[in-house]
Amino acid sequence: QVQLVESGGGLVQPGGSLRLSCVASERTSSWYAMGWFRQAPGKEREVVAISAIGRNTYYDESVKGRFTISRDNTKNTVYLQMNSLKTEDTAVYFCAARRDRIVLSATYTASSYPYWGQGTQVTVSS
Repeated sequence: QVQLVESGGGLVQPGGSLRLSCVASERTSSWYAMGWFRQAPGKEREVVAISAIGRNTYYDESVKGRFTISRDNTKNTVYLQMNSLKTEDTAVYFCAARRDRIVLSATYTASSYPYWGQGTQVTVSS
């Protein structure tokens, strides 16, 4: 059974940085997509960033220029570097992964991902 384990969340002041990590229990080099979603209290889960083979890296407009996603398939790990954090970035961040290729539009949809981590809390507050 595939497991994804996130780490790196925490409390940070506005303008600060955090780096999230997500380690998979299996080799990820052939997996189509790995990415990050987030869910704030009372809101739906939303896409943050996706790294998919054969696709341009995707970022939600709200994080463009501030967040960077990267994959290290030698470590079966996907990272999310978050800079210039804002209070509105506060949420539980989830790592997600999918083995098989799907159409572009579905790549950015949470329901397309069968594998999920347990989530890590990111709180941006002064």
